[in-house]
Amino acid sequence: MKGLAGLRHLAAAAFAAALVHGAAQAQDSVAAFYRGRTVTIVIGSSPGGGYDLYGRLLGRFLGRHIPGNPTILVQNMPGAASNVAAAYVYNVAPKDGSVMGAIFMGAVVDPLFGEAKRSTHDTAKFNYIGNANSDAYVCLIRTDAGVNSLSDVFDKEIVMGASAEGASTRDFPSLLKNLLGVKFKIVAGYPGTREINLAIEKGEVQGGCGETWSSVAATYPAWFRDKLVKPLVQESNVGYPELDRMGVPLSNAFAKTPEQKQILDLVYSQTTFGRPYVVAPGVPQERVEALRKAFMEGMTDPDLVAEAKRINLDIAPIRGEELQALIAKLYATPQEVVDKAKAALVYKP
Repeated sequence: MKGLAGLRHLAAAAFAAALVHGAAQAQDSVAAFYRGRTVTIVIGSSPGGGYDLYGRLLGRFLGRHIPGNPTILVQNMPGAASNVAAAYVYNVAPKDGSVMGAIFMGAVVDPLFGEAKRSTHDTAKFNYIGNANSDAYVCLIRTDAGVNSLSDVFDKEIVMGASAEGASTRDFPSLLKNLLGVKFKIVAGYPGTREINLAIEKGEVQGGCGETWSSVAATYPAWFRDKLVKPLVQESNVGYPELDRMGVPLSNAFAKTPEQKQILDLVYSQTTFGRPYVVAPGVPQERVEALRKAFMEGMTDPDLVAEAKRINLDIAPIRGEELQALIAKLYATPQEVVDKAKAALVYKP
């Protein structure tokens, strides 16, 4: 019996050693691929917005955590609510782990909520590397717009700036207009949140929805300090502590029926993965795993965290494996509920 136990112990030790050796070989293979190479982060928005801010911050620190320490290049590719960038990563970019997309959450759910013919990529098949932050989305309003709360906008029309269909700045105000009856007049066509916010500053529009609180608070602190602009309502399923303290209500509090709340909750579930990073399907699994590990290490790098704190950016990363499971669960939503949500997202002038 002692001999048999000894053999089992030796076998277990040999198996563990083989696993360690296999992991080391995979690590060496990944390092050999990335050494001397450039990894491009394609940001699906114009420069100056929240996605750009997070992507460029990550780009400064990610390379030190990828085996082989490649150079990181950040490139903006705005268009079609970041579906241009998503389609590029999915269809055009090399499927070798050298190109990563920083895409809108709307691009992730566009095949689910949007028109099927509009998508040239299957976002459910992306390899999800991680998510930078689960953010609070808000409607913003100029304080001279003459409304104190969302309740007032059921009676008074407010002009809201928006970008393209599929972006939260277009879809979220459309949802409130169609589902709840809020009187938003939506002026679409702005390239991104930077341009929308410039329009708010100039008085071209009175506000905008679907903006992330962390990035707008970091980029335009004078708005709120000088009481020029204020958050009108939170577009999330769970209240954000800072906004809760300010007394900003959740939009689902204005739902009149359980079905309306169910639809709002479904659409807002995407805010959990507000800043996803992806690589194409077909990237070798050992590189996907290495990028996922590097992403988490980069997002928790003390230097990145200190810089984020300095510029007032929230950092709350989600692991790629967890994000992949969240996307799969979302795409398993019953079609009847999806169809109702899809109808509520269509802007009707």
